[in-house]
Amino acid sequence: MNTSALIQKVWNFCHTLKDDGVGYGDYLEQLTYLLFLKMAHEYTQPPYGRATQVPAGYGWPDLRTKTGEPLETQYLATLHKLGQEGGMLGAIFFKAQNKIQDPAKLARLVQMIDAESWVGMDADTKGDLYEGLLQKNAEDTKSGAGQYFTPRAVIRAMVECMQPEPMKTIADPACGTGGFFLGAYNWLTRPGQTLNKKQAAFLRQETFYGNEIVPGTRRLCLMNLFLHNVGDLVGEPTVERADALLTEPPRTFDYVLANPPFGKKSSMTFTNAEGEDDRESLTYERRDFWTTTSNKQLNFLQHIVAMLGARGKAAVVLPDNVLFEGGAGEKIRRKWLETCDVHTILRLPTGIFYAQGVKANVVFFDARPKDGTVQTQGVWFYDLRTNKHFTLKTRQLTYDDLEEFVACYRPENRHQREPGERFRFYSYDELIARDKASLDVFWLKDDSLDNLAGLPPPDVLQQEIIDHLEAALAAFRDVAANLPKSATTETE
Repeated sequence: MNTSALIQKVWNFCHTLKDDGVGYGDYLEQLTYLLFLKMAHEYTQPPYGRATQVPAGYGWPDLRTKTGEPLETQYLATLHKLGQEGGMLGAIFFKAQNKIQDPAKLARLVQMIDAESWVGMDADTKGDLYEGLLQKNAEDTKSGAGQYFTPRAVIRAMVECMQPEPMKTIADPACGTGGFFLGAYNWLTRPGQTLNKKQAAFLRQETFYGNEIVPGTRRLCLMNLFLHNVGDLVGEPTVERADALLTEPPRTFDYVLANPPFGKKSSMTFTNAEGEDDRESLTYERRDFWTTTSNKQLNFLQHIVAMLGARGKAAVVLPDNVLFEGGAGEKIRRKWLETCDVHTILRLPTGIFYAQGVKANVVFFDARPKDGTVQTQGVWFYDLRTNKHFTLKTRQLTYDDLEEFVACYRPENRHQREPGERFRFYSYDELIARDKASLDVFWLKDDSLDNLAGLPPPDVLQQEIIDHLEAALAAFRDVAANLPKSATTETE
């Protein structure tokens, strides 16, 4: 079966399951379990002959020979058993559940996967198929999966500015489904780039390190990497299922590429002094942090600084509030500018994230020796927001929209830049003299503030209004969900 036919077959079955209430996310998980088992079995066969650590009686042959209730029983037993294993097996099958309630459709999915040889398939085919499903899952706003999905055009631009080198480590403390890892992998294996045997082995086994606190999302990340030939069937995965902010990083890295979660709430729920569940006020007492705060983005920024090696480089998506917030925000910004070389900020347009109403930036900075001198000489700002209008449905951001920024960035030598209409330099002295050392800098005139002629087209304006309303509704639901039961009852 050719590539396009296989992709269409997998998509068609996804639509069949959706009729039974199985969404993209659930389908992705079931596909992950079965694909992993099938590929593990293929690796045990010639010419590979590898040990996979799948316990006897719980492998692919034990599934494909059954139908009906015996298949369902075997599948449930397999998920439970493998979830108790260690290493990659345990990570993939951690808390795994069967979401396909019709045994006949489960059997059809098993047969569809069994009909193909996945190990021998081109990594681009497998990867494109899985990435497509991840994107569809992100587009399903009800699932909330979009919060883990960074626009691939933004990732590509960030990676092309960073230009990671072979034999260097790359980390993401909130890696979601692994988009930054795959972006860096694509750069390191781009056409014309030849890796020797040592470099290829390092890329597969020792390049990528991450954290993802949500078990299901971590599972999708591991499978996404595995389908791109990153990682292995055995051994411990390099993506930890842990809150990266809890402790100092155990090691440092050459590059950090990240889009930490927006919002001030922790992903962890704990009980406060009044005995109530609380996700608002979690703070991290860390000796290596400049200050203590409950603001999650400020904590991630401090953590990423701690993750960088002596000459490490970082590109991080951060919301606007990190650039202008007072109090802890100001203290952190001043220390950040002093101790790191914060050299470039890309002001991203609105309407490009699945989380609605987000205003964000990509900040590029390098680690520098702690010698007591100010390391930031000045910051170049590129404004891709003013008079730019994008939506997820009618005017999606593409890499073409970011090409000018990459050209202005000059990855080959960022010290030879030229200012332009949307690209401007501000010295350290100018920035530090601003109120609260704010880095929320803009200079272009917003045409929409003058007259109606400056408004975006009606269809774009309509979608922007819908996006803002959906964001407001989501915020109201979030507040309602966190109200004490007594308060909810009184409101009703």
